[in-house]
Amino acid sequence: MEKKPLTNLSYTNHIVSSDSLVTPYEETRAGFIALALEKNRKATPFVEEAKSLKEIASQALNPDDLLNIIEIQPSILVAAGVSDKAAKHLTESDKIKAVKGLIDDFLKPAGEDFVDELVYRFLLTKGDALGGILRNLGGALAERKFARAVISALCIENRGYFWLHSKSGKWIKKALDDTDIELNLKGLSWHTNNKARTLLFNLKVPVVNKNVDLCLFDCEPESISKPGKQSAIYEYDLYMALGELKGGIDPAGADEHWKTANSALERIRKAFSEENLNPKTFFVGAAIAKAMAEEIFHQLNSQTMINAANLTNENQVASLCRWLIHL
Repeated sequence: MEKKPLTNLSYTNHIVSSDSLVTPYEETRAGFIALALEKNRKATPFVEEAKSLKEIASQALNPDDLLNIIEIQPSILVAAGVSDKAAKHLTESDKIKAVKGLIDDFLKPAGEDFVDELVYRFLLTKGDALGGILRNLGGALAERKFARAVISALCIENRGYFWLHSKSGKWIKKALDDTDIELNLKGLSWHTNNKARTLLFNLKVPVVNKNVDLCLFDCEPESISKPGKQSAIYEYDLYMALGELKGGIDPAGADEHWKTANSALERIRKAFSEENLNPKTFFVGAAIAKAMAEEIFHQLNSQTMINAANLTNENQVASLCRWLIHL
């Protein structure tokens, strides 16, 4: 059977009006549930550490005995309110002072419940660390979801790809089993009409001097990986499309997310126009309220922005990703 080309890859394929972009209540609820589950997953290591701390600390007959259990001294310091980051700036005498303060002021007054008190205070400090992780959770989940959508679009068309491992910095060829690669993925590369395309996540674009969530390049990944100013990120004519991705699901923050994203997109267009360049810009967001949907739709109709999608709408994201991989 003869293959027919895709006739419509523009935003009109998945957006018929501004109402198409508005996040429905059901998706907001589902988003909050997904965040809650991910928060619990992120918290699991801290809870398990606390369980281990309690088991070892229970060997102590009184709070002072805790000083003799070498294995848990770092955890006791955490319970004293000293984070791992702060501990690097303290002398040994400072650390001892903090631990003794914990024992005298909080553990001894707790009486026979001093071990529980130790564990509670350990979790309080670890909770601050968890809070820092969770502040970026919405963005991380959005990156993963979008990356998987791009991968799916490529796989449906039976296209090979390479993906950039965030920790090793190496480009890895698509494997038969690509389960969960989005957890460590910072870029993708494929070919369209025999031309290389490379997509990078969360890149500081020199001409903009700010981080941009999504950048599509007209080049091989090796060109990106070149050192210093030899890298393709300094060749501004290679930028094909730049997009903002906002994963926050809370409707109360929707307008603020859009203001931030819209300002970033305006800054991108201005910076590239000063180089006599006009790469495409697009927006993907999870929480889209009616007023911002109308503004986004207006920008699409005026071609200020070329594409957009609601991250909670699988059909919209799939359509936008097909557009992206065919650029």
